[in-house]
Amino acid sequence: MELKLTNLTKTYGQKTALSGFTYTFREGIYGILGANGAGKSTMMNLITDNVVRTDGEITYEGTDILKLGAAFRKVLGYMPQQQGLYEGMTAESFVAYFGRLKGIGGKDLKGELDRVFELTNLSDVRHHRISSFSGGMKQRVLLAQAMLGDPKVLILDEPTAGLDPKERVRLRNYIYNLSRNRIVLLATHIVSDIEAIAGDIILLKEGRLVRSGSPKELIGSIPEDVKPLMGGYYTLDDVYLHYLGDELAEADHA
Repeated sequence: MELKLTNLTKTYGQKTALSGFTYTFREGIYGILGANGAGKSTMMNLITDNVVRTDGEITYEGTDILKLGAAFRKVLGYMPQQQGLYEGMTAESFVAYFGRLKGIGGKDLKGELDRVFELTNLSDVRHHRISSFSGGMKQRVLLAQAMLGDPKVLILDEPTAGLDPKERVRLRNYIYNLSRNRIVLLATHIVSDIEAIAGDIILLKEGRLVRSGSPKELIGSIPEDVKPLMGGYYTLDDVYLHYLGDELAEADHA
């Protein structure tokens, strides 16, 4: 399984949101880390074909996703950043609506609803109105719709934004449990969201790839002459601060 981005670029007038990004994703969880405006959401929107690329190529299993069209959309699941929920609907009617948009109907849809609500631990409240849900439950509804069709590529854009620490950890655990046998891209500006579950982390700044690697590799990449300034014990927060600079403080207050 391979999703490959080659020289991927997106500009809006004079502003470059993503510049010459090249990376190959295979099975596993990838954390896309950077402050707001670093290019994370732009990358997600290019992969999901919600915006038109300026340059570059995105291929899945060797074929451009634009040529694959509907065939690629069938293997793609997307959880957007904003909670775009119809709160007067029940969780089941909301997810069923997206299932029909994906071309799933009849008995297949019923089976898919049972499966995704079980995966996200929402079976007991699937007939409740979304307006009665906590922030974490609403995020799980969005995750449930993203899991329809058992996608091989799962795109999660700031999935824990606005959640309290307990709900953030709970949702992070759900994501980890769903990651087997698929490519999961998790875009966030919250270091702790990916430190425990991502096999590889990509650092973005101003639309450019700054550094990538496993958490251990990134921590080990901090130059020796810098390490004494950090107190002798290093975390992914130190990596973020070293490579992305003042953006850490900006992201913490976003």
